[in-house]
Amino acid sequence: MLDELDATLRRHPDRPALLTASRSGRTRVVATRGELVDLADGYAAALHHHGLTAGDTLGLAVRPGARSLSLMLAAYRLGLRVAVLDPSAGPDVLHARLALARPALVVADAAAQAVAGWARPLARRAHLELPDLASLGPVRTAGRRLPGCAPALRPHPTGGPLPGRRTDDGDAVVIFTSGTTSRPRAVVHRRSGLAAAMRAVTELVHPNPDQPVLGGTFFVLVPSLASGAPVALPARSARVLARQIRRLQPQASYLTPPQLRALLAESPRLCGAFYSGSAPVSANLLARTRRAGASQAWGVYALTEMFPAAAVEATEKAAFTGDGDLVGTPLPGVRTRLDDDDQLLLTGPGSSDRYLGEEPHEWVATGDVARMDGDRVVLAGRCKDMILREAENIYPGLYEPALHVPGVNLAVLVGVPAGDGDERLVAVVEPEPGADPGQLRLALAPVLARMGAARPDAVHFCVVPTSGRSRKPDRTATAALAAAMEAGWRPPRG
Repeated sequence: MLDELDATLRRHPDRPALLTASRSGRTRVVATRGELVDLADGYAAALHHHGLTAGDTLGLAVRPGARSLSLMLAAYRLGLRVAVLDPSAGPDVLHARLALARPALVVADAAAQAVAGWARPLARRAHLELPDLASLGPVRTAGRRLPGCAPALRPHPTGGPLPGRRTDDGDAVVIFTSGTTSRPRAVVHRRSGLAAAMRAVTELVHPNPDQPVLGGTFFVLVPSLASGAPVALPARSARVLARQIRRLQPQASYLTPPQLRALLAESPRLCGAFYSGSAPVSANLLARTRRAGASQAWGVYALTEMFPAAAVEATEKAAFTGDGDLVGTPLPGVRTRLDDDDQLLLTGPGSSDRYLGEEPHEWVATGDVARMDGDRVVLAGRCKDMILREAENIYPGLYEPALHVPGVNLAVLVGVPAGDGDERLVAVVEPEPGADPGQLRLALAPVLARMGAARPDAVHFCVVPTSGRSRKPDRTATAALAAAMEAGWRPPRG
């Protein structure tokens, strides 16, 4: 797939590749196809000149855009393994992750470094700070340098021929997930698995050449660009994003559920197909997306270990009346099974090879309790999220989808200690902007009545805390919030 991308970019080099939007929503070209190729070739020469060879690890802390994509292509060209670094993880976590990955070189943009005295307070407020990079080994800056940044990694023509393109399989990317500072955890994808995963995205979306796609992740950028479609990076502001979509008219868009909820709050006019994942996607959210004008709305079930794994369209999800969260039919090549605890296990061409420092695995343990509805996967919640009330095991994911009635943005079930070793079951419900809590209580009443032994002891209306880049519901923070509200505290209005 990355070889296909390289070939596509070299054809019609003057055509737009990466787009962005002004505050008014007008489209601006970030890079043409030819500019991306030149940047990737220049970075490949620079990395080769720096002494990196096939099998070495390149640490990458560069925000999504032309430079990060070009560096990924350059690394692939040289057979390097890329360890993706999240600047918002904090110095202690990053030290632990870098100690595990052992990169031969770290390339970071100025925002990720921000080690100069004047920039440090700004970086901390923006949660964009790496530890003192000088203690981590060789570091180079991609793009504009600020005071205190490492020397620049400047794309330049090589003085001699680059090594031949690597055609065998090998590690392609390392993506850090959960874990602690003492035991960080990272997913390793091989080159063949990465290619299979991106091909699965292509087969799901079927991007048309020269028609724009909206999305900022690597798994959107590569398949779309390889198909000849320019890619627009989504605006951060929901209001600007709504303008961007109205002017751009993308054939397909990929947004996380929080991005999509924020967008819908702007009453946008949508078009094309919408795909959402990386966090639970409710039937109500997909239905709202269709009502806003999308021709299709898909929920994509994906993990860091396997992207994508399954998908379901809004109409099919809305028609599902069983318990749990229908995430759809596994994509071609993906196989499923349940272990003795009903945990969903996955395998397929696009699955990860192993966790860094561990032996290869054939099956990926998802951490999700599931059941099969024919050939469709229905989730019942996270294994570790189980709540014990009156000796009854309650899996929140089995009941939370039913709480997403019209007018509900997010709904989470959490356990709050009852003081006697038992737990109270509390529903924390986040209304859509402008929704009337009184009307929501009426709408939720029949849903709660059908929950039987899992009926919550209390329902509280407030904003559900989220965390991480994908803004998933933070169950620990939500449980703490629920406990405070149970004790009589009320969040401030607005």
